[in-house]
Amino acid sequence: MRRVLFATPLLALLALLAGCGDKPAPAGVQGDPERGRIALSQYACRACHMIPGVTGSEVYVGRTLEDLGDRQYIGGKLPNNQANLVRWIRDPQSIDPGTAMPAMGVSERDAIDMSAYLLTLKK
Repeated sequence: MRRVLFATPLLALLALLAGCGDKPAPAGVQGDPERGRIALSQYACRACHMIPGVTGSEVYVGRTLEDLGDRQYIGGKLPNNQANLVRWIRDPQSIDPGTAMPAMGVSERDAIDMSAYLLTLKK
Protein backbone atom coordinates (compact mmCIF):
# COMPACT_ATOMS: atom_id res chain seq x y z
CA MET A 1 0.00 0.00 0.00
CA ARG A 2 2.81 2.42 0.88
CA ARG A 3 4.48 1.84 -2.49
CA VAL A 4 1.28 2.82 -4.35
CA LEU A 5 0.97 6.07 -2.39
CA PHE A 6 4.57 6.96 -3.23
CA ALA A 7 4.26 6.00 -6.91
CA THR A 8 1.19 8.14 -7.56
CA PRO A 9 2.82 11.51 -6.64
CA LEU A 10 5.97 10.46 -8.49
CA LEU A 11 4.00 9.69 -11.64
CA ALA A 12 2.15 12.98 -11.34
CA LEU A 13 5.45 14.85 -11.01
CA LEU A 14 6.90 13.07 -14.06
CA ALA A 15 3.79 13.90 -16.10
CA LEU A 16 4.04 17.54 -15.04
CA LEU A 17 7.72 17.72 -15.99
CA ALA A 18 7.03 16.14 -19.38
CA GLY A 19 4.79 19.12 -20.18
CA CYS A 20 7.57 21.59 -19.37
CA GLY A 21 9.36 21.26 -22.70
CA ASP A 22 11.14 24.09 -24.43
CA LYS A 23 9.24 26.57 -26.54
CA PRO A 24 9.25 25.70 -30.22
CA ALA A 25 10.58 28.25 -32.69
CA PRO A 26 7.93 30.64 -34.01
CA ALA A 27 6.36 29.74 -37.35
CA GLY A 28 8.75 30.27 -40.25
CA VAL A 29 11.83 30.46 -38.01
CA GLN A 30 14.67 28.04 -38.73
CA GLY A 31 17.07 26.55 -36.24
CA ASP A 32 17.00 24.82 -32.89
CA PRO A 33 15.99 27.12 -30.01
CA GLU A 34 17.43 24.81 -27.34
CA ARG A 35 20.79 24.66 -29.11
CA GLY A 36 20.56 28.46 -29.43
CA ARG A 37 20.01 28.86 -25.69
CA ILE A 38 23.16 26.83 -25.06
CA ALA A 39 25.12 28.85 -27.66
CA LEU A 40 24.06 32.11 -25.98
CA SER A 41 25.71 30.79 -22.84
CA GLN A 42 28.82 29.54 -24.65
CA TYR A 43 29.39 32.91 -26.36
CA ALA A 44 28.95 34.63 -22.97
CA CYS A 45 26.08 36.83 -24.17
CA ARG A 46 24.90 37.00 -20.56
CA ALA A 47 28.02 39.02 -19.76
CA CYS A 48 26.16 42.04 -21.18
CA HIS A 49 22.50 41.04 -21.62
CA MET A 50 19.82 39.66 -19.32
CA ILE A 51 18.47 36.63 -21.19
CA PRO A 52 15.71 34.48 -19.70
CA GLY A 53 16.75 30.83 -19.56
CA VAL A 54 20.48 31.60 -19.80
CA THR A 55 22.34 31.52 -16.51
CA GLY A 56 24.80 34.18 -15.49
CA SER A 57 25.28 37.32 -13.47
CA GLU A 58 22.63 39.99 -13.25
CA VAL A 59 23.96 42.57 -15.69
CA TYR A 60 22.60 45.63 -17.46
CA VAL A 61 25.40 46.59 -19.87
CA GLY A 62 23.32 45.86 -22.97
CA ARG A 63 19.57 45.92 -23.26
CA THR A 64 17.66 43.00 -21.73
CA LEU A 65 16.59 40.47 -24.34
CA GLU A 66 13.57 39.21 -22.40
CA ASP A 67 11.06 40.43 -25.00
CA LEU A 68 13.09 40.32 -28.20
CA GLY A 69 10.39 38.33 -30.00
CA ASP A 70 7.94 41.21 -29.47
CA ARG A 71 10.20 44.03 -30.66
CA GLN A 72 9.79 45.77 -34.01
CA TYR A 73 13.46 46.62 -34.49
CA ILE A 74 16.87 45.13 -33.80
CA GLY A 75 19.49 47.59 -32.62
CA GLY A 76 17.00 50.37 -33.33
CA LYS A 77 17.69 50.03 -37.06
CA LEU A 78 16.64 46.72 -38.61
CA PRO A 79 13.14 45.25 -38.85
CA ASN A 80 12.96 42.36 -36.39
CA ASN A 81 13.10 39.15 -38.39
CA GLN A 82 15.37 36.13 -38.25
CA ALA A 83 17.59 37.07 -41.20
CA ASN A 84 18.31 40.51 -39.72
CA LEU A 85 18.85 39.08 -36.24
CA VAL A 86 21.39 36.60 -37.62
CA ARG A 87 23.20 39.48 -39.38
CA TRP A 88 23.19 41.52 -36.15
CA ILE A 89 24.47 38.62 -34.02
CA ARG A 90 27.29 37.84 -36.46
CA ASP A 91 28.50 41.37 -37.25
CA PRO A 92 26.72 44.20 -35.42
CA GLN A 93 29.44 46.70 -36.35
CA SER A 94 28.59 46.34 -40.07
CA ILE A 95 25.04 47.48 -39.31
CA ASP A 96 25.82 50.12 -36.70
CA PRO A 97 29.52 51.09 -36.49
CA GLY A 98 28.78 52.99 -33.27
CA THR A 99 27.29 50.06 -31.38
CA ALA A 100 29.08 48.80 -28.29
CA MET A 101 28.20 45.21 -29.20
CA PRO A 102 31.31 43.43 -30.46
CA ALA A 103 31.53 40.81 -33.17
CA MET A 104 32.02 37.60 -31.20
CA GLY A 105 32.94 35.28 -34.08
CA VAL A 106 29.55 33.58 -34.03
CA SER A 107 29.16 30.95 -36.76
CA GLU A 108 26.20 31.06 -39.15
CA ARG A 109 24.70 27.91 -37.63
CA ASP A 110 25.06 29.20 -34.08
CA ALA A 111 23.54 32.56 -35.04
CA ILE A 112 20.54 30.82 -36.62
CA ASP A 113 20.00 28.74 -33.49
CA MET A 114 20.56 31.74 -31.20
CA SER A 115 18.05 33.79 -33.18
CA ALA A 116 15.54 30.91 -33.02
CA TYR A 117 15.78 30.99 -29.22
CA LEU A 118 15.72 34.78 -28.91
CA LEU A 119 12.63 35.05 -31.12
CA THR A 120 10.72 32.83 -28.66
CA LEU A 121 11.24 35.45 -25.93
CA LYS A 122 8.01 37.36 -25.54
CA LYS A 123 6.25 39.09 -22.67
